[in-house]
Amino acid sequence: MADDGMATTKGSIGEYYSAVQLRADRWTALRQTLEAAARHGPKARGAAKLAAKAEALLDSLTPIEAYWAFPGRAAFEHMRRQLAHGHLDDAAHLVRRAARALTSGAYRRRHIPLSIEDAEAEEMEDESTLSVEARALVRPYFEVLVVDDISEHQERWLRASLQRARRPEDAFVYEIVVVPSLEDALIGILFNHNIQAVIVRPGLRLKSENRLTVLTRYLNRVGEDEDVDALSPEDYGPELCRLVSKVRPELDAYLVTDRSVEDIAGMDLGHCRRVFYNQEDFLELHLNILRGVNSRYKTPFFTALKEYSKQPTGVFHAMPISRGKSISRSHWIQDMGAFYGPNIFLAETSATSGGLDSLLEPHGPIKKAQEYAARAFGAKQTFFATNGTSTCNKIVVQALVRPGDIVLVDRDCHKSHHYGMVLAGAEVVYLDSYPLSQYSMYGAVPLREIKHALLKLKAAGKLDRVRMLLLTNCTFDGIVYNVERVVEECLAIKRDLVFLWDEAWFAFARFGPTYRQRTAMAVANTLRQKLREPDYAKAHARHAKALEGADDEKLLETRLMAPPDARVRVYATQSTHKTLTSLRQGSMIHVNDQDFKGEVEQSFHEAYMTHTSTSPNYQIIASLDVGRRQVELEGFEMVQRQVEAAMSMRRAIATHPLLNKYFKLLTAGDMIPEAYRESGVQSYYSSSQGWTDIWESWASDEFVLDATRVTLAVGGTGWDGDTFKNAILMERHGIQINKTSRNTVLFMTNIGTTRSSVAYLIEVLVGVAKELDDRLDDASRMERLAFERRVKSLTEDLPPLPDFSRFHAAFRRDENSPEGDIRRAFFLAYDEKNCDYMPLDGEIDRVVRSGAEVVSASFVIPYPPGFPILVPGQVISEEILAFMRALDVSEIHGYRPDLGLRVFTDAALSIEAGAALRRAAE
Repeated sequence: MADDGMATTKGSIGEYYSAVQLRADRWTALRQTLEAAARHGPKARGAAKLAAKAEALLDSLTPIEAYWAFPGRAAFEHMRRQLAHGHLDDAAHLVRRAARALTSGAYRRRHIPLSIEDAEAEEMEDESTLSVEARALVRPYFEVLVVDDISEHQERWLRASLQRARRPEDAFVYEIVVVPSLEDALIGILFNHNIQAVIVRPGLRLKSENRLTVLTRYLNRVGEDEDVDALSPEDYGPELCRLVSKVRPELDAYLVTDRSVEDIAGMDLGHCRRVFYNQEDFLELHLNILRGVNSRYKTPFFTALKEYSKQPTGVFHAMPISRGKSISRSHWIQDMGAFYGPNIFLAETSATSGGLDSLLEPHGPIKKAQEYAARAFGAKQTFFATNGTSTCNKIVVQALVRPGDIVLVDRDCHKSHHYGMVLAGAEVVYLDSYPLSQYSMYGAVPLREIKHALLKLKAAGKLDRVRMLLLTNCTFDGIVYNVERVVEECLAIKRDLVFLWDEAWFAFARFGPTYRQRTAMAVANTLRQKLREPDYAKAHARHAKALEGADDEKLLETRLMAPPDARVRVYATQSTHKTLTSLRQGSMIHVNDQDFKGEVEQSFHEAYMTHTSTSPNYQIIASLDVGRRQVELEGFEMVQRQVEAAMSMRRAIATHPLLNKYFKLLTAGDMIPEAYRESGVQSYYSSSQGWTDIWESWASDEFVLDATRVTLAVGGTGWDGDTFKNAILMERHGIQINKTSRNTVLFMTNIGTTRSSVAYLIEVLVGVAKELDDRLDDASRMERLAFERRVKSLTEDLPPLPDFSRFHAAFRRDENSPEGDIRRAFFLAYDEKNCDYMPLDGEIDRVVRSGAEVVSASFVIPYPPGFPILVPGQVISEEILAFMRALDVSEIHGYRPDLGLRVFTDAALSIEAGAALRRAAE
């Protein structure tokens, strides 16, 4: 990446992954430089050098500030004039105010005067002292991007026209940013997270004059398939509206045009809310802008719950805690009331009337809240859940899968899916992910493996029974599928296959343009549109003709096209509480199924009723409603900052020599085999090449690595992952993480992660490395050898990860395909006489090596990694036994150390095998 000629301050431009971080650091550097210059005075030694540095910083900020409303062009030029005239005190004062307002966000809450007279007259207010209640009373602030190539005089007129339309009763306040071109508009909406609406006027041009690399690379996010250079000038406006909808679908766009109604009517304007002809009515435009933002700001259920809490009611139903009565009347639990405050109890009820609604049969504010969530996440229907994504997974499986249906399942998916298969009576084909044995973790299931399983079932005459493909996207460790390719190629083999994508850890992805393209709902909408296009039908006809008579190997090697009449049937389950704002166990089910209304709706309703409590927690539902509001209005900003924090962490770890001595930052090259990285991207940052623009790999590769998951190999410290997590991070430093493997720990940034949090983590890791250095420096020869042996056992002597073996013949219909009836095996184990225990002391090895089949009677789930290494009905292999012995975890569900593995008796297997043969004959 080019440095763009700016290396006079802390960090060159090329060192920044994000233009937002660059902007923040440049303002801080400018403030520090001008304060130093003001302290020393204009005649002091080095004053000229400081002034030149400040001028260079202003120059570097000039193209950046063109995309932001605060501090604004006039104030920015005023600062430059103060510096040019040698008024260092005044310049430093103005820059300090602007920088402080940018850091604290104060400009969003009140007017920040940036003229000397106004600034001196105003009392300084410390924004950090404002209470939550005080901030809640401030009208929310946003910015509107106006796209038009106009003069400064015309811009002032436009700004004044919109300001005159403001009214005291307006719910929001906004400022405008004016840019001249289509490219500048795209840079602006991807750079400035304050923008909530775009006004496209007829005078815009195509190209930007900005050549700052850190900004112009945002244009990559638009996609290589967009040929804007071929547009005629009259099409710039409508095309920009479409591109805004593609890149940031949550934004409102307004088109001002002088073209005829007939010309505009046939054009794709994306989500354009309103077209104004010839000359906009500024009051009407102003009202439309506020109305558009308000449509996203509304929280139907949260608002209803707040109103309910204000009502004086008599409680003559369940829940003594309702209205807080059982607490306020107590002599012993007043501390609970003091801790939580009154509102949570005033809003606690089991009533579904009084302005509230029923989660099981929503007709009011919950129904409306779910509709808003569907809009936000790109779904056709969205359903709230208050007991986690585990329940969501079971609801979807039970609604869609009938006993005897075949389901292809990612073997290392969350345990709720395996139990869901039991409840639904599915016959399961387990798919193996590629192993990363050196880090004791799995990656994801290669597309070739999925296609091979489908083609094998087709050859066995069982494709009609194949119902669903179930995959985890993204995995806990951050491996993300090419969702569009998986769906399209699988539909080419089975045109009505249902897809369930477990996006428990990926709800945030909808609100980052790079990430969105790999989400289930975005892909479903893209494919539904693609399959309807006439050109696609022609391309598919040519494709089908070229593959006539092709064997399986040819089909496995070819990128397949779904037939135009394929049915797009996609479901996603998301743990909103894991990656967005929601109380614990708040989750959502998103549906984009062309056959939902005709085939699934009734069964889905029954499954939802089966698994959803009749007494759902209203606070969780309200938090889902508010969390949706947040991501529609500031999800783009928060995800942007989340990725920035992770990238900063990656760079800090990768470039620190002491950390590299004991830790290894796992890159895309470490976690994704080369065969699945068509782009060739090895890492997101290297000291030799700088930052990699991840868009290319996310657009093309079979698998990519979620940048917000930072996996650190800790085997070089001599501590295993679990010990490092608990004894070092948590007990000593209060750092909490979720996931470890035998020799790795996983750090996840989220929408609440700050740069300070990242700095603290790096400080802790450096402290650990220094401690190890000191300990080894004083170690005896035997202590050093012991350390080296521990390191070797954690970095070299690692057992290979076992693949799924197979289901025993007693739980399969025949020998021709791998599906197994996990439900029969599960319930067969309910009878104790069908089961026995075999200890891991060598006896089981002798039996397995003799050729006898030992079959698991239960799920066996070690933590970590947290997924079943054995399921009911699975034949136990030597590789699985070796892996279990190598595990040094303290928690293995389904395994009793005092007894051993629970297995089926030979007699039980023999009876079941005979029953299976009789069923096959029938």
